[in-house]
Amino acid sequence: MTITLCGFSLSNYYNKVKLALLEKGIPFQEEVVMTKSADEAVLSCTPLGKVPFIRTPHGALCESQVILDYLEAIQPTPALMPADPFEAAKVRELVTFVELHLELVARELYPQAFFGGTVSEGTQTRARKLLEKNIAGFKRLTKFSPYIAGDSFTQADCAAWVSLPLVAMASKAVLGEDLLAAGGVDWKPYIKLIGERPSAQKVAADRKADQERFAKA
Repeated sequence: MTITLCGFSLSNYYNKVKLALLEKGIPFQEEVVMTKSADEAVLSCTPLGKVPFIRTPHGALCESQVILDYLEAIQPTPALMPADPFEAAKVRELVTFVELHLELVARELYPQAFFGGTVSEGTQTRARKLLEKNIAGFKRLTKFSPYIAGDSFTQADCAAWVSLPLVAMASKAVLGEDLLAAGGVDWKPYIKLIGERPSAQKVAADRKADQERFAKA
């Protein structure tokens, strides 16, 4: 079965799914689809026009975590989720914290951090307040021993590796401070550790190449 991963490599959620596909050794091909497409063929697969989504012989799936759970179900090994139900739930808890309580909050800063726009003082104040609180909560959950959920690479690492640097960079660029580091989260050695994996090196190389192409365009 061949899966088509649709989206673009500058999306952290696209790279989350791509990392999981590579880690699990599932054959896939890639199709460039930009976010917020109004194309009916795209909307039939991802009704909100969001990326990533995948096409499978059974139909399309959107939402990155739904996709990861599907990949785990169709190819259980190598496992990216613990067999123990509670430990698996703890992995999902970390994914939720990274994406909902850190990345989604920091995303409000992205227009100014990465795209040349501006973010209001009110938005900056709100984002700082939420991030400081949420990072303190995140620190209580993380293990970094050496992986985010413990001694095994899991779906939580797929989420964290692509999103934690964005949270740090956006907060530093807009708020003048890497709030992850300021909150006691030593994220850089962890990102370096994951970055040594062949799957992560492939994701990073493709992202860099696409960044250069977008810059020239």
